[in-house]
Amino acid sequence: MIDSLRQSLEALMLIPGLAGHEDRVRRHITGQLAHLPLQVSVDMLGNLICTLPGADTAPSVMLFTHMDSLGFVTRKIEANGLIRIERLGGIPEKALPAQLVTFCVGEGRDVHGIIANKSHHATPADEKYKVTPYADLFIDIGAESAGAVEALGIRIGTPVVYTPRVVHLNEHRVAGTWIDDRAGCAVVMAAAAALAELPVAQRPTVHFVFAVLEEFNLRGAMVAAQGLRPDVAIQIDLALNSDTPDMTSRGEVVLGGGPAMALYSFHGRGTLNGTIPHPALPKLMDETAAAEGIPLQRTAHTGALTDSSYVQLVGTGVACIDMCFPCRYTHTSLELCDLRDLSQLTRLVSAAIARMAGDFSLDRDLVT
Repeated sequence: MIDSLRQSLEALMLIPGLAGHEDRVRRHITGQLAHLPLQVSVDMLGNLICTLPGADTAPSVMLFTHMDSLGFVTRKIEANGLIRIERLGGIPEKALPAQLVTFCVGEGRDVHGIIANKSHHATPADEKYKVTPYADLFIDIGAESAGAVEALGIRIGTPVVYTPRVVHLNEHRVAGTWIDDRAGCAVVMAAAAALAELPVAQRPTVHFVFAVLEEFNLRGAMVAAQGLRPDVAIQIDLALNSDTPDMTSRGEVVLGGGPAMALYSFHGRGTLNGTIPHPALPKLMDETAAAEGIPLQRTAHTGALTDSSYVQLVGTGVACIDMCFPCRYTHTSLELCDLRDLSQLTRLVSAAIARMAGDFSLDRDLVT
């Protein structure tokens, strides 16, 4: 499974898909899943919904992840051909200067550029340790005039992303663009293939959802859930690592230590929301991990949240849990994950979902 996940993830990491502009990613995933017996639809926002029918007596499940990425939008084209940008999503400004970026004009027509960094030789001492606000940055695409920029197809509103890259580190680790959440897409795709092999009676109905607009205030998955009205929703996203010197206070999640489940998340900046999972789901994941011999890490964190924060509020409520893969250096142009974690996460969620076709109750008072 690791080799197939590597190939799937690499392909996904090389496809631009800024929030609101996920079309290329959606077309790729649709093509990759075409051989499976799925009922495929796309809603008005662009969410890709792939349904696998299962036992009528089991709770319906939405296994979902997001396929969009953070990035930028073209804000202003200067007369001399330099370009100003507006950020979209949680962009770390200190990691931006001297980065390669790509203007998504169209497949085969994208334009590369450099986020300018003031020449070191001309930088006074009082500037060397300051972070330049994104609004003061500009991008150089090598053009000499605004007309030359527009001739390349770049206009106000053109999407801009980190230039796609994949770097294989050692045997099992992969770095590059949009591991958040193309790794999640690879896991959901692999889980769809695994669950499709089971007889209908041995699986619940599963809606595999590849959501849009997560990086733009968590808008996409909630709309998909409003249409599907699942009983259970399992979100696949990253868990913040705790195994580098700068992150040790964040918890106990180790890269390569296996998948993690989130027992608590809260985002206190801008949106007061988060997820406390339905108690039946951590119990299910614990029992499944033990039965399958899969190590399962645990995380509780503030400062980040996922689509499940809003999906849980749909209808009369949805039983939600975030299942995660450890990830380092999040929201930068070179994030890092371990393929062994992705493989074990795929096995875990697939086996856990299959167990829901049996005697599985969502009665909170029966969970012990």
